Amino acid sequence: MIASLKESRPEVSERSLRRLSSVGRSWCYGKPRAAERRAGKGLDLRGAIERIVLEFPGYGYRRVSAELHRRGFEANRKRVLRIMREESLLCQLKRRLKPTTDSAHGFGVYPNPIKDMELDGVSQAWISDITYIRLPAAFCCLAAILDACSRRCVGWRLSRRIDASLALSALEMALAIRRPDPGLVHHSDRGVQGEFTQYASSECTARLEEAGSLISMAAVGDPYENAKAESFFRNLKMEEVYLKDCRDFEEAEEDIGQFIEEVCNQERSHSSLGHLPPVEFEAIHAPKIRS
Repeated sequence: MIASLKESRPEVSERSLRRLSSVGRSWCYGKPRAAERRAGKGLDLRGAIERIVLEFPGYGYRRVSAELHRRGFEANRKRVLRIMREESLLCQLKRRLKPTTDSAHGFGVYPNPIKDMELDGVSQAWISDITYIRLPAAFCCLAAILDACSRRCVGWRLSRRIDASLALSALEMALAIRRPDPGLVHHSDRGVQGEFTQYASSECTARLEEAGSLISMAAVGDPYENAKAESFFRNLKMEEVYLKDCRDFEEAEEDIGQFIEEVCNQERSHSSLGHLPPVEFEAIHAPKIRS
């Protein structure tokens, strides 16, 4: 309306035109600028989502939404889901499984007290497991120990063989770093692989007893009793191992170690921890729990 009046009556001032149309001065300039600001924020949000997905390929829209809030963006989950669908950013990673244990053996087994524990601090319970890492020419094996409360990986080792020394070396790393009090519950599966014993070996059980730890083992055929370790390995493989395709053992050891220490422990958030990374969770709860 204002534009048409200007064309027909060029001598009419802008003030007269605004008085005739009953609009304020800011109305003439505010609408385009507001639209530009909204468009700019939308582009910033899409860019932030893309950066998060590139950094954490296994994140779904819920974790992306939580990470956006941590980085200062305001966006609800529905909007994040819509953007990720439009940009084809929804996680479509597939899981690959290879069994690592055989529970039918003659070694000692132990009950599972961890399933009834109420965890409110670190170094109350650890969860241990071993998984295969596939390399171009062979397999190697990764042993990891997680704090059951904070999900922090407190001990890990990579080896060319899946045996008791692998499990024991990861355990020694965790004991040296955390120095737990007697009474810590160490939970693992109860299996062996081929001719090699793992957590059920006399070496591992003797070391745990020496450290004053209670030994806990999962029931046969129940993966949910070791679900935290399974989830840790799944995320590590999907977001690091399968994307890197390491050429040899040395490269795999370096990359996996860096991913565990920097990404898993310090950057990757967990919904069970209020969408915080393990190190940040422990720092916030330091008055309540001992590291």
